[in-house]
Formats: sequence, structure tokens, C-alpha cells
Amino acid sequence: MTLPPPPFGSPGEHRLQQHLGTTERAARFYDQQVRARLTPEMREFIGRQAMVFLATADARGECDASFRAGPPGFVHVLDDRTLAYPEFRGNGVLASAGNMTENPHLGMLFVDFTHHHVGLHVNGTARLHGDAELRALHPSLPTGVAPGRDPEMWVHLSVEEAYIHCSKYIPHLEPAPRPAGHDAARPRDAQYFTGSGRPPERRTAAATKSHLS
Repeated sequence: MTLPPPPFGSPGEHRLQQHLGTTERAARFYDQQVRARLTPEMREFIGRQAMVFLATADARGECDASFRAGPPGFVHVLDDRTLAYPEFRGNGVLASAGNMTENPHLGMLFVDFTHHHVGLHVNGTARLHGDAELRALHPSLPTGVAPGRDPEMWVHLSVEEAYIHCSKYIPHLEPAPRPAGHDAARPRDAQYFTGSGRPPERRTAAATKSHLS
């Protein structure tokens, strides 16, 4: 008898599960942890999060990973099948949003590093909307998400699956304010990884002595 395919997961992961003998273990995870809509607990968890990691790919499958942050709840839960978050003016590259116009599949990973040390994956199909357009559809969208900044667009996600990222390897981080003032030794962002305009490295006395000997 041929068993029906699991309701979640890709053909590639199912083939690899069979190859490595983890099919039964994976089936338990799909059954116990993966949901096609957001549970009340997932919705509450998202409402507390101040950051999210994004995974997108273009039409050729070439991937990009990115990061968004804001006040808790900046990723807005519209209902148990829908999320929305604002995109603000950045460097003009629009890598994530550009990928969504070619390939609408979006993966989101929310991680609580400070309290419960657990993560939540939310995968689905994304669409881009102008601010006024999405507010006409969803008047409950928050205003003033980032004071002094207006969204250039919103990402609207139709949820297809959501599941836990276990706590085993999630580090503990302590919230702290950003240091005040400017570190003169730190290059500007535009120069940080390109090398242009970087100040010379500081040498310790021991390193200088070793270099000269």
C-alpha cells in the first residue's frame, strides 16, 4: 500500500528522511509541531518580538538572508493566517522585496534570545502593498511603527506553515541600551567591510615589539 505524502515538508526533505532513516521521527514532528495557521500562542509570541530573520530567493533559486527589527509587534498579526510588516527606506537595493516580486515564497524566523529561548518559523507567500493600499484592506494596521519614518511598502504574508525552533542551541542574550557616543576607531557603515577609509589597526606594544624583532 502506498502511503499518502506528509502534509508538510518538501519532496527533498522527505527523500533525505528516507535515506537517513528519520521518516518516522519527522512524521511525529509534522504531526505534533507544524501548523497550517498561527495558534493563539504563536500569535502572542510574534506580538512580543522585536526582530525577525528573513529568507528569500529569486526566480533562479539564488538565496538571500536578511534581518528586520522594530518595536515589539512591528510584525503585525492580522489574523491566524496573515502577517504584515513595514519596509522602510534603506540603501535602495531592495534585495528581499525584489526577490519576492520574482519568487513570493518567504521564510521568517523569530527568536526569543532573552526569556524563553525558543524560535518560531513562519513560511508562506508574500505580496507587496503600498501603505494606503494595505490600510484600506486592513484598517487595524498600527501607525507610528517607527517614529519619524513612514513605510515605503508593506510585506503581506499568507501563512502556509508555522513550527517551533527548539531551544537547545539558542544562546542567552541580555538586553542592553546601545552605547552612547561614537567610537572614532569604528569605520562608517559604508566603509566597514570594503576597507576604504578605514583607520590603521591599533597595535599593542607587545605586537609592535614582536613585529620589529
